[in-house]
Amino acid sequence: MALARGRRSSSEFNYWPGFVDALSTLILAIVFILSVFVVVQFYLSQQVTGKDKALEQLNAKIAQLNELLSLETIGKLNLTDQLSQMRAGLATAEAERDRVKGLYEGLASSGNSASSRASELSKALDSEKNISSRALAQVEVLNQQISALRRQLAALEEALDASEKRDKESQTRITDLGQRLNVALAQRVQELSRYRSEFFGRLRAILGDRPDIRVVGDRFVFQSEVFFDTGQAVLLPEGRAELDKLADALKDLDKKIPSEIGWVLRVDGHTDVRPISSPQFKSNWELSSARAISVVQYLVSLGVPAQRLVAAGFAEFQPLDPANTEEAYKRNRRIELKLTER
Repeated sequence: MALARGRRSSSEFNYWPGFVDALSTLILAIVFILSVFVVVQFYLSQQVTGKDKALEQLNAKIAQLNELLSLETIGKLNLTDQLSQMRAGLATAEAERDRVKGLYEGLASSGNSASSRASELSKALDSEKNISSRALAQVEVLNQQISALRRQLAALEEALDASEKRDKESQTRITDLGQRLNVALAQRVQELSRYRSEFFGRLRAILGDRPDIRVVGDRFVFQSEVFFDTGQAVLLPEGRAELDKLADALKDLDKKIPSEIGWVLRVDGHTDVRPISSPQFKSNWELSSARAISVVQYLVSLGVPAQRLVAAGFAEFQPLDPANTEEAYKRNRRIELKLTER
């Protein structure tokens, strides 16, 4: 019996150290696994935090896109670029989510002691999935808005094309009308030139060869002394007699020229360079204008249509002779008659 007890004691003494070693190894393994889980937890926390920031950036970009949509056609290209960036960001976020999910599934297979942490990770992944779904819904809304904007732009482009076509047709018609108008104007100018030549020829025959009445270019020039006393704008009897002849020629001309030709007889009053200051006229402007008006009013009283007459005063600023001599002053004091277009 003593020998049996000795053998039993020897057997117990040999098993216990092995059991302790095995237990120590198991504890070390569990500590190692927990350390690994702590490291993985820290890494996963950093990853999830990074994804939250990425999703916040995506939400900020979505807000920017909502503002850009109000700009319609102006923001179309920027909106499309932002949408492409959002899609790329979502794709990246989904890839990262799948990677984190794979890490989680790998850790879950390593042991049951990390189940609580895995549950938290699963909730975080679900939350990220919900955020991604909302972002996708916002992207879909933006896609619909972009489609509506594209339809509006297409309608505007179609209307613009139609307007440009009408504008080209209008421009063609305007060009054609302009050419026809130029031809008609040229014909009327030629006709008016013919009537002007006829009128001037008749005036030459009526007025005769007088030194105080001459032709300068396309104008009949009367010295002021024919019509007025010095510094006055009241017609002299001699001047009235000359205007009587002129009125007969004008009335006859009005009957000959077609009504569609807009012609007028312009009566221009001119003075010499010496200033005037009298109770009646304060300047040469007033004197020259008053003389032209006196001639026009007298012609109207003789039956010349008022719409065919124009009175203009040029004072001393259109001299025929710039010299400061009595002869030059006399030449510059004049009444000019010019048959022209209205």
